Amino acid sequence: MPVARILFTLPLPEPFDYAVPEGMEIAEGSYVAAPVGKYDRLGIVVEILPDAAGEGRALKEVAEVYPVPPMTAAMRDFLSFSARYTVSHPGQLLSMALRARGGLLPSPTETVYEATGAMPARMTEAREKVLEAAGQSDALTAAELAQAAGVSSGVVKGLAEAGALRALEMLSDPPFPKPDPDLPGADLTAEQEEAAEALRAAARAGGFQPFLIDGVTGSGKTEVYFEAIAETLKADPEAQVLVLLPEIALTQAILSRFEARFGAPPAPWHSGLSDKERRRTWRETAHGRARIVIGARSALFLPFRKLKLVIVDEEHDGSFKQEEGVTYHARDMAVMRAKLEDAAVILASATPSLETIVNAESGRYVRLKLSARPGAARLPDVELVDLRADPPPKGMWLSSRLVNEMRATFEAGEQTLLFLNRRGYAPLVICKACGERLKSPGTENWLTEHRYTGRLVCHVTGFSMPKPKTCPHCGAADSLMGVGPGVERVAEEVRVLMPEARIEIFSSDTAQGGEATRGIVERMEAGEIDVLIGTQIVAKGHNFPKLTLVGVVDADSGMKGGDLRAGERTYQLLSQVAGRAGRAERPGRALVQTYAPENPAMLALADGDRDGFLQIERDVRAELGLPPFGRLAAVILSGPTAELVDETARTIAELAPNGEGVELYGPAPAPITVLRGRHRRRFLVKTARNVDLPAYMAAWVAKLKLPSAVRLSVDIDPYSFL
Repeated sequence: MPVARILFTLPLPEPFDYAVPEGMEIAEGSYVAAPVGKYDRLGIVVEILPDAAGEGRALKEVAEVYPVPPMTAAMRDFLSFSARYTVSHPGQLLSMALRARGGLLPSPTETVYEATGAMPARMTEAREKVLEAAGQSDALTAAELAQAAGVSSGVVKGLAEAGALRALEMLSDPPFPKPDPDLPGADLTAEQEEAAEALRAAARAGGFQPFLIDGVTGSGKTEVYFEAIAETLKADPEAQVLVLLPEIALTQAILSRFEARFGAPPAPWHSGLSDKERRRTWRETAHGRARIVIGARSALFLPFRKLKLVIVDEEHDGSFKQEEGVTYHARDMAVMRAKLEDAAVILASATPSLETIVNAESGRYVRLKLSARPGAARLPDVELVDLRADPPPKGMWLSSRLVNEMRATFEAGEQTLLFLNRRGYAPLVICKACGERLKSPGTENWLTEHRYTGRLVCHVTGFSMPKPKTCPHCGAADSLMGVGPGVERVAEEVRVLMPEARIEIFSSDTAQGGEATRGIVERMEAGEIDVLIGTQIVAKGHNFPKLTLVGVVDADSGMKGGDLRAGERTYQLLSQVAGRAGRAERPGRALVQTYAPENPAMLALADGDRDGFLQIERDVRAELGLPPFGRLAAVILSGPTAELVDETARTIAELAPNGEGVELYGPAPAPITVLRGRHRRRFLVKTARNVDLPAYMAAWVAKLKLPSAVRLSVDIDPYSFL
């Protein structure tokens, strides 16, 4: 018998050997089940060994081969690279690639019913409702027909027996409609056409080619990369395309744009899908039938058959960094996946990350610039409002300058967007009697007051509780008050200042799910909202024709803390928010409230001098040897007591390998010192750019034997320093 070497979706150090039963068709990359202990476990075949490899060995046999095309060699190489780079077990990466295991089997079928045109001998009101519902829609299941008609399923079954309905067996997960790359695209400007032609040429030539579309907000980056998608699909009838977007940008609006351009919706992949929808996308991708897939960062681990183009839109967005479990940055991994697949990769942004800019300027990426908005639309004027000179009234958060502009905008029949990246009513709740700050149990995280729901919520752990009537610490009645503004408090202030205006809040609390998000966006597009108050969800790709004023309530909030990218992130976010204004014929303007108008990020925003700001960031990071001119890795320890974690941290520090060009900082208490009842300590490793940092971290981790109660995680290229 030949021998199959199988990697399982388990945190095991290496693959295991199994005998292949006679007659079983198996290949490298086959998805299989094989016994591990008492149970059959899912894995993939990473290598087929000759018959001689099994001689004299009592090997267990492979139990099952799943009826799905084998994982490609490029995908297996990508998982292997990702495991090494993130200092993780290969089985952990394989588990990420198999998140929809129902897709390993063929689509289940279901019985649906359609009207035959015949009338039953006995007609009732209930039967009439069912036949009416059947005539107004495609084939539905008995339960769906009954729900649509407001009757029981028995009525449907009775109509089928009477011949008025026909029962059909259909796939529960049908293939996605095929996109048509020959449909006409938008009329492009000369600048857009030049960029699009460079991408079309790359699609025709094939092979790995990285591009950066560096275009101001509203410059038509999406229309340009649509041309690359169309050319890729034309060049190869089996080619597949992956488009990555930040999770909160995956709205119905962007999906509709794809459908309008290619005549069919793309296959979606994000956390809001049901298990059925996820298995459908996984299966169709694995079989090569899903030609365009649009998804959040985890879509990078889908099993494409012939991936020829990868697009990372809003490549600067911090949500592409996975912070829990296996930590990785989807932008960087997307470039590596494209390289291993011999595919083109396009990064697109109005405010590219410094890492991407440096890669483009060094010639690693081809840079395509879009410097203007098409048509009459132009970039908004940005003005800084110095809150030291024009402070809001006591207990209020909007300056007189911003309020006056909001009123003028409302009187002109135009819309205002107020941006504040803090959910809820107040980000801190304290007791006026004893000064106690209410925190999530077992953590140092402050609870945020949500006045509309009457609850206090921790946005880190998800803990939630009704707001107490007395202080939990001292027992004083009616002593708890919210400190600082959240979007709910700003909305309350606007209602007092502009009682006649139609006001809505747009945050992850008010837009839970695609339907709610779609509703707010559609009302804003239709002009049914006068003032929209939102968190960062409003900055992602929305196009509101009547929006002419953007007000940033607290521009300084993102600058706090010890994050090396704080200035860059603040500039990117505020630039994206300001760019929502003036996207049609009406000119736009943005007012940015700040206590630090002399900050380089604020000055660059007001002057529209992104490149000047990035030069300052570049000089500082180059001087300090920080990314992208050096490398960082974080080690986070957590345990039930501070004493145990401190003792373990001291032991770990002594075992750190010596390495030229390697600097070790810590251990030190993490800024979030206690999280979910566990005490946290951090190390930071800094190296030169040419040091193999993952190999260094793997060598260090291999030496460690941790107490069972202590957990350790490694983060290569950390984006969070909490």
